[in-house]
Amino acid sequence: MTVLLKPQPVPAVEVATIVKAVTRTADLWNLRNADAAALFDVPIATWNRMKAGQYRGTLDRDKAMRASLIIGIFKGLRLLFNGPLEYGWPALKNSGPLYEGRTPVELMIAGGIPAMMRVRDHVDAMRGGL
Repeated sequence: MTVLLKPQPVPAVEVATIVKAVTRTADLWNLRNADAAALFDVPIATWNRMKAGQYRGTLDRDKAMRASLIIGIFKGLRLLFNGPLEYGWPALKNSGPLYEGRTPVELMIAGGIPAMMRVRDHVDAMRGGL
């Protein structure tokens, strides 16, 4: 007999920490609110509540995965670069085959979680992690 477990939302105590980390990352990357909201896949009104520290909702598995990928990319860039690229790289046009002239943020917004995973893998590979 197969037992299916219902995915549990992120515990409330962790939501505030995750939201703070994601909004701080978006600020450090100098993302426009509309781009940050699209990257995290929330309505702009929700993003604005998150930034203001007034978000009282939950995070589903999709948001938890997005947060993990955003924070992982942030950490990888901090380990890789020391200087303007540390925070500026996600918003720079990239001519590599993965990006095709787009910025990493544009790619991740357009491609969702699969694209975010590819960017995370790319950053890890640049660090020599793959």
